Amino acid sequence: MGDFTEKSVVKSATRSLAAPIADYATFSALIQDILENNPWGCTAYESAGAAKPAVEKSKEAYAATIVYENAEAKTVGTIPVRGPSMAAVNTAVTQITGNSAITTGMGTGVTASHDSSGDSFSCTIKAHNSNGELYTVTFKRDSISLSSYESDTIRAGLETWADTVAILA
Repeated sequence: MGDFTEKSVVKSATRSLAAPIADYATFSALIQDILENNPWGCTAYESAGAAKPAVEKSKEAYAATIVYENAEAKTVGTIPVRGPSMAAVNTAVTQITGNSAITTGMGTGVTASHDSSGDSFSCTIKAHNSNGELYTVTFKRDSISLSSYESDTIRAGLETWADTVAILA
């Protein structure tokens, strides 16, 4: 019987944020800045004969909750909404909160509202380091996760960059 021989050491790391990212607009601006300006100095590469950008979105998730309250401001019901983009979630929220049949079904004198402070959003970016490594960085409202890297210089570079971005403290 042959033994398994370690070929590489794949690491992951997480940074918890001191305060959640305030809102989707701030989150979106951060992601757009990364995609447009490549602050980690990543390089374009080729995969299966196709040119790939240095950094690209690989996965996104967005969610909101609609809250139904009675006249005493007591929550009597909630409806979670998930979608492929924040625009899709916002459209669904508008449609649901504007639906009088659903609101009436929750009870007499009930109002529907969307508290955006409870929204969740995440985006995973695939990046290609100049040393040839592919790794992923997942941004959530309250954390950043770095996955599938070997070189500690990748983590150090991401950490140094994040230290310069006020919302990532």
